[in-house]
Amino acid sequence: MAKAVLTITSKNYSSWSLRGWLLTKFSGLDFEEQTISPDDPAARAEILLLSSSILVPCLRHDGVTVWDTLAIAEYLNEIKPKAGLLPHDRVLRARCRSISGEIHSGFTALRSSLPVNLKGHFPGFKIWSRAQSDIDRITTLWTECLDASKGPFLFGERSMADAMYAPVVTRFRTYDVALPKRLAEYSDVIMAMPEMKQWIAAAKLEPEDIEELEVEF
Repeated sequence: MAKAVLTITSKNYSSWSLRGWLLTKFSGLDFEEQTISPDDPAARAEILLLSSSILVPCLRHDGVTVWDTLAIAEYLNEIKPKAGLLPHDRVLRARCRSISGEIHSGFTALRSSLPVNLKGHFPGFKIWSRAQSDIDRITTLWTECLDASKGPFLFGERSMADAMYAPVVTRFRTYDVALPKRLAEYSDVIMAMPEMKQWIAAAKLEPEDIEELEVEF
């Protein structure tokens, strides 16, 4: 059987590509990467939040094409149930899906004002009130999950939710968002994952810069 193919775009800027890639890595599915340059108009529009739909990442496997991160997560959970992308407990599965759906469809102020930029670092960055509201909601979610699971991941073991929130962890690092000790420790756990280290190392080698995401405002 041919390897699965995961289409992604910029590792430095694309939060959606990071999510899809981590989900596929977490599942253990053997796959090849296919990269679309950020210079591609459709890919650039998605990164800059100017597209009405997000078609990358896209997973092709065994005759199936899946292009939404939540759909990719659910598909991978079906074909690789032992990977633990969703918790075994029914109540925890529902909560994991809920918080994953929240980051998938919400937090627009955070997305637009603190875009993912793994090579960037903006100390003293001004965080506006709407973005701060998103940050407060995210830290509440993380705290509730870690209180219940005792860590080190949001649901104890690594899950879909950790892949979905990993780009948020990078945003907090890029823009020096202060976190309580426990949440800073969770962020350290995410950043220490071998998969994250691999992704970030590749992102730092990318030559492309998207000027719109390099402005310090």
